Amino acid sequence: MPPKREIPRLTRGSGRLLTFSDGVFAIAVTLLVLEIQPPHDFEHLVQGLRALWPSYLSYTLSFLLIGQVWVNHHVMFDRVRHVDRGVLFLNTLLLMVIAFLPFSTSLLADALRAEQGLRAAVVVYGGTLWTAAALFNVIWAHLRRAGLLDPGLGPSGARAIGRRFLLALVWIGSGVLVGAFVPIAGVVIIAGFLPAYYLPIRGEYGEDDRAP
Repeated sequence: MPPKREIPRLTRGSGRLLTFSDGVFAIAVTLLVLEIQPPHDFEHLVQGLRALWPSYLSYTLSFLLIGQVWVNHHVMFDRVRHVDRGVLFLNTLLLMVIAFLPFSTSLLADALRAEQGLRAAVVVYGGTLWTAAALFNVIWAHLRRAGLLDPGLGPSGARAIGRRFLLALVWIGSGVLVGAFVPIAGVVIIAGFLPAYYLPIRGEYGEDDRAP
């Protein structure tokens, strides 16, 4: 009998996943600005524009946070050789949460403006971000466990990225807990997460990415 011909195992690239994800991120940040409604009283336009400060604050915070998620989404998938069905499903859940952020942003801005329901609004807003952070950790753990990462990343780089993702979970969770009692303090804690998370991760380019 002739020898059985080996059929190569299918490997699914991450190109379409990234293209779809980038589209969702782009739509989400675009929808944020639709929450800012211009004032109708042009006789007192300056005062009307000034009164929109809750919308400006929520827009800025959410735009930067979604941008941060997008950056770290690339940090994660730049090191992926290929994806499986589990990654596709988990990434879909992550994008569903990102698409929900414009609503959470609008809720936060309206609560700030009304000076009512602020605790609940901060919890919903922070909870949305915390859920996104939790899914980042789940996706990263799945990628490592399933052996889908580029071997060039190295174990120390993989651990460093994992620690950064875990930090987001703890930091945002702290903001949600504080915000349930002191809403403005909760928002400040969540906002303070921004500069820390834009910093580069040691080892993210591989074991030998240290400066000579």
